[in-house]
Amino acid sequence: MSASALKAKTTTALSEEITAQGAFLADGAEGKPLWSKAADTPRSQASTTKIMTAVVVLETPGLDLDRQVSVKQEYRDHVTENNASTADLKTGDTLTVRQLLHALLLPSGCDAAIALADTFGTGDTIDARTKSFITAMNAKAASLGMTKTTYDSFDGLSPDDKTTPRDLATLARHAMADTTFGDIVEKQSTKQNAANGRTYTWFNTNQLLGSYPGAIGIKTGTSTPAGPCLVFAATREGRTVIGVVLNDPNRFITAATLLDSVFQSDTAITMKLRQLPPGAQTD
Repeated sequence: MSASALKAKTTTALSEEITAQGAFLADGAEGKPLWSKAADTPRSQASTTKIMTAVVVLETPGLDLDRQVSVKQEYRDHVTENNASTADLKTGDTLTVRQLLHALLLPSGCDAAIALADTFGTGDTIDARTKSFITAMNAKAASLGMTKTTYDSFDGLSPDDKTTPRDLATLARHAMADTTFGDIVEKQSTKQNAANGRTYTWFNTNQLLGSYPGAIGIKTGTSTPAGPCLVFAATREGRTVIGVVLNDPNRFITAATLLDSVFQSDTAITMKLRQLPPGAQTD
């Protein structure tokens, strides 16, 4: 689509079709803005927070993705106390950091989020370690120029986890440059075996995967203050586009519509969303 054609589409049809409270679409290679709506208005971001959780872990100096982490009862308690999304990690099981990243990013496990924050934070207690991890999340946001982003939790459960569509797109583009992150978020499902032999099966809450041809990620998020959110990416004919929609009841259709505006397609009209199996986490 020519620049003039895209401009015509974005200033007319898109402005009427996009139901998100905030949105941003960017070229994946250069980060050039392609379309936006309230791009710099801070909003609650729900579990899209976990993108930063993964980034902080993945950029830890000397990271060993095969490092073993034991699941503590406190991780399950965190989920129960907050009625949060879960990977259903079992107390006493041992999983690798790589496996916990799957548990974090596919079923949006808040138990995996606290496990990673506890493992990679510093301090003498779980509370101290997780707080230091959140400090690292904010420091990373600052280093990326995410000037309107604040993290108050490691999993998005705090209403004070705020970001803008533009900032979140910046983070998403940065995260997708990491091959481990990209390999995980494009999976529709995974089976992972804990050290004791227990098999975990996790399904990706991002229903754009398997529904929109070329979709390669990234992360869902839903909470009462944030509404339904989606950070997404797709590649067609060698071009990658990254987008964000915040507080949008039609987030998957909106994402497809925005992608269509760049890829010159009408997938959003005919797309049938991949259904999650009974009992799978939604987010």
